[in-house]
Amino acid sequence: MLAALAASTVFTLVYAWFAANNRYAEKVLVPLLDVLQSVPILGYLSITVTGFIALFPGSLLGLQFAVIFAVWTSQAWNMTFSLYQSLKTVPRDLGEAATLYRLGAWQRFWKLELPYAAPGLLWNAMMSMSGGWFFVVAAEALTVSGQQVSVPGIGSYIAAAIAAKNLGAIGWAILAMVAVILLYDTLLFRPIVAWADKFRLDNTVSVDAPRSFVLDFLRRTRLTQRLSRIPAVLWELSVRLLPPVPRDKPLARKQPVWADRMFYLLVALLSAGLLGALFFVLPRDFGWPQVGHVLLLGLITAFKVFALVALSALIWVPVGIWIGLRPRWAAVAQPVAQFLAAFPANLLFPLVVVAIVHWHLSVNVFTAPLMILGSQWYILFSVIGGASALPGDLREAGRNLGLRGWLLWRRLYLPAVFPAFVTGALTASGGAWNASIVAEVVSWGSHTLVATGLGAYITEATQTGQTLKVGLGVGVMALYVIAINRLVWHRLYEIAATRVRLD
Repeated sequence: MLAALAASTVFTLVYAWFAANNRYAEKVLVPLLDVLQSVPILGYLSITVTGFIALFPGSLLGLQFAVIFAVWTSQAWNMTFSLYQSLKTVPRDLGEAATLYRLGAWQRFWKLELPYAAPGLLWNAMMSMSGGWFFVVAAEALTVSGQQVSVPGIGSYIAAAIAAKNLGAIGWAILAMVAVILLYDTLLFRPIVAWADKFRLDNTVSVDAPRSFVLDFLRRTRLTQRLSRIPAVLWELSVRLLPPVPRDKPLARKQPVWADRMFYLLVALLSAGLLGALFFVLPRDFGWPQVGHVLLLGLITAFKVFALVALSALIWVPVGIWIGLRPRWAAVAQPVAQFLAAFPANLLFPLVVVAIVHWHLSVNVFTAPLMILGSQWYILFSVIGGASALPGDLREAGRNLGLRGWLLWRRLYLPAVFPAFVTGALTASGGAWNASIVAEVVSWGSHTLVATGLGAYITEATQTGQTLKVGLGVGVMALYVIAINRLVWHRLYEIAATRVRLD
C-alpha cells in the first residue's frame, strides 16, 4: 500500500504538471487520464500479472509487483485529477507575484503551485490510500492460467475467509485493518496534515489548527533537525544548476498557427483511423444488434451512476463542509472516514443478497447502491480538503457582511468547495463504473443475483471466458466514461477555473 502510494505521488506530480502547463499536452494527457480511469482496475491486473510473473520467474516477487501495480491504478488517477484541478485554479495574483519574483518553472511549482494544492492533495491521498484496501482484497488472490495464487497479506486472508464463509475470520481481518489504518493516520497522515496547515491561503491565524504529537516529537529531535538540512541543500543545489530567469523576461510569444493546425490534423487522422477500424471490426466480430444492446446496457449503468453520484453529493457535500470548517472535528472524523472508505464493500454483498431474496426486492434497485459504497467517500474527502483550505479572512468577511444560513452557503461555502467537489464527483463516478462489474452480479452460497447493466455483461463474459465480449464491454464503458467526463465534469472544471477561483 505504501509503495503504491509513493509511486502514485511521483506519477501525480509529473503527469499533472505537464497537463496543466502545456496546452498540447493537456489536450492529450487529460483525455488519456479519462481513458485510464475508465478501464476497470481488475482489467489492468488481468493484463499485467503475466508480465510481472515473467520478470521474476519462480518467485512471489512478480506477484507482489502485480499487486502494487493494481493498487497504484486505484490511487493515481484520483490524486492526479486533484493536483491538476488545483494547478488550473491557482489565484492569478499569486501567479503574478511569482512572475515579479522571477521564479522559474521549477521554483514556481515547489514554492507556489504544490503548496497551494497541498490541502486538497493530502485529503485525496488519504482517500486513495483507503480506497486501495478494496482492490487489495481482489489483487492478493489471483487466478493465473486457471490456477489460484495467493499473495501473503490481509487481502488474500479476507478472500479465503469469504470463500470459507468464516465470519469470525472476517471480523479479525476488519480489526487488523482498523489497527493498520490508525497507525497510518497517527504516524503518517496526521503529522503531514498538521505540517501542511501552514500552506493554507489565509491571512489570519487559525485557533483550531490541526496538531500531531508525532510531528511535535520529530521537530524536537536533533536527528530530524539534522536530516531536515538535506532537502535544503538539495534545493539550493537545484536552484544554482538551473538557468536564472532573465530580468526583462520577454513576452510570451503566440503559438504559430501552423503548429495548431498540424496538431489538430494529427488528432483528426488518428481519430479517423480508429473509427474506421471500429466500423470494420464491430460488425465482423459482434454484429450491430449486439453492439446496440451493449450500448443500451451502458446507458442503464450510466443512469445508475449519475443518480448515485447526485445522491451522494446531496449527503456528503454539507457534511464535508461542516467537518472541513472545524479542524477539531476533522481530526476526529479523519480516521473514521478512512476506515469507512477502506472497508471492503464486497463484505456487505452477502447481506444484500439475503435481504433481496428474503423480501423479494428488486435486484436492479437494491444492488445499485453497492456501486457507490466505496466511491462515495471521494466526494467527502475532496470537499473536506476544499473546505479546510478556505481562507479565514473570507469567513470573517462573510460574517461582517451579515451572511447567514443559506445565503452564507450559496455565496461563500459552496463556491469555495466547488473545484474540490468536481474532482471528488469525477473520481466517484469513475469508481462507481468500476464497482459496477462486481456490484451488478452478487452471490452468497447458492444464490446469485444478476442486475441489468454493463457491469453484469462484463462479469458474465469474464466468467464464461468470452474475451471479445469482455473487450467490447470495457470499450463501451470507456466510451461512456470519456463522454460523460468531457461533456459534464470537464465543463464544470472550466467553470471552476474561471468563475469561482480565489482571485
